[in-house]
Amino acid sequence: MSETRTTNSPSSSSNGSGERRIGDDGAMGDFARNLLDTPRSFRDSVIRHGKPTSDRARSQAIFTNFFFHILPVRTHLHSIKMTATFGLGVATLVLFIILCVTGVLLMVYYKPSVDQAYASMLDIIHVVPTGRLIRNVHRWSAHAMVFCVILHMARAFYTSAYKPPRQFNWVIGMGLFVLTLGLSFTGYLLPWDQLAFWAVTIGANIAQSPQELTDALGVTQIFDPGGMQKELLLGAHYVGQEALIRFYVLHVMVLPIITTIFIAVHFWRIRKDGGLVRPLAADAAEGGQVSSVMPASEEPAPLKTYGLMSLMKGRTPAVNLELRNTIMTWPNVMYVVAAVAMVTTLAMLVLGVLFEAPLSEIANPDVPENPAKAPWYFLGLQELVSYSAFMGGVCIPAIVVIGLGLVPYLDREREDTGVWFSGRKGRRVAVGSAVFATLATVGILAFTVNYGWLRNWEATAHVPQIVITLFNPGTLFVGVFAAWSVAVVKLKRSTRMGAIALFTCFLVAFAILTYFATVHRGPNWNFYWSHIDWPVH
Repeated sequence: MSETRTTNSPSSSSNGSGERRIGDDGAMGDFARNLLDTPRSFRDSVIRHGKPTSDRARSQAIFTNFFFHILPVRTHLHSIKMTATFGLGVATLVLFIILCVTGVLLMVYYKPSVDQAYASMLDIIHVVPTGRLIRNVHRWSAHAMVFCVILHMARAFYTSAYKPPRQFNWVIGMGLFVLTLGLSFTGYLLPWDQLAFWAVTIGANIAQSPQELTDALGVTQIFDPGGMQKELLLGAHYVGQEALIRFYVLHVMVLPIITTIFIAVHFWRIRKDGGLVRPLAADAAEGGQVSSVMPASEEPAPLKTYGLMSLMKGRTPAVNLELRNTIMTWPNVMYVVAAVAMVTTLAMLVLGVLFEAPLSEIANPDVPENPAKAPWYFLGLQELVSYSAFMGGVCIPAIVVIGLGLVPYLDREREDTGVWFSGRKGRRVAVGSAVFATLATVGILAFTVNYGWLRNWEATAHVPQIVITLFNPGTLFVGVFAAWSVAVVKLKRSTRMGAIALFTCFLVAFAILTYFATVHRGPNWNFYWSHIDWPVH
């Protein structure tokens, strides 16, 4: 039998059944053409719909992409306004990706051993090409991620983004906040310098702080949760090799995996809960708007519409109302995401080039740092810990985190979402609460600096330890702010206003305590107006 060939083309073709035919130049010619065509074929197999040229193709680009399918096909114009989100969610995600990439690069040269960790850090800085830049970018990205997560949480709170049906996603966000702090804290020990060693020592002592309560009750020998927590954290009774290995495993594997899962669920729930919050006024444009920044759709408008009266909720057959004031996500929103990603990455690169990540001398357990300070995001807690480690380091943070997690379930007022501070009344409450929190925090700090606390007073020198533990400036902060919130609820007759008042008080107090501990606390945790007033040895 003779070989079947095409008679009208030198290239390969197919018969009616779809089978490929060999070209006139034989199988090797076909092979050569397929080889040259491989890049285009590979691109088409990945991007199955080619360059989107119509709304249908743009929709398919979102539907069929693993990374984009959690986004809606169309996005509301309000959602891409800078004042709606300030891009904080995207910036936080980009920072996490930067941390993962730079972290993997640092892992190539880092050695998690107390004998080699510090030397490997010096090699990364002085020997490894671009090692200094990568470490700097990693360090500043970690700080920026904590900062962005706090701002993102504040933005979500003040725009009522925890209202139904978004309650659970707010809880997921709180989990991400705790995981971000955990990632930063576990990474802090890895350089194995004095700064890291003594900061983690402070954290370990906070974990052991429940002994304050058990010692006061005389039950430590029977029930010692503080000692168990410290040993679970460090793997020993001191910061050593076991602690370094545990922190390393948590930092490079356990916490990143859990954080990735939480981020995926967080973004998925945003999509399923109706997208980013927006006020009702955003949908009230006269006549609606269906245009986008892309050329008009090449597909003709449908000639018919169908009302699903028995399947859709509502009393009127509203057709295409969901398209008002929206644009196609591809590529319009992609441009916005790319812009935020590029600005965030550029900012981290600039910080990495201009500012060196700190690295002090090698860790020495026999020479304590004075003052030994935690990372900036824990300095507010360290100020409270100086009065009571148990209340300041365990109870108060737990109260704040649990309280914030319960906000969606306690504040059930039906109101417009996506409105900053829930309107003019909320703005007045926020400003008033900020002023009140500033006066209360500065006042309590000034009192303790000038007059000390219970143990500093002659009349209360022998007060029981349990009183010192339970009644201190930290608990005073919580009590004063809670009383202010209750007063706002009663005055405004609104749980939402009370929540705004309480959240604002804690946010302002956190900022002031962080500043106070950073600038005005020196050796022996004494008060100094500036660093130049520190005693010289």
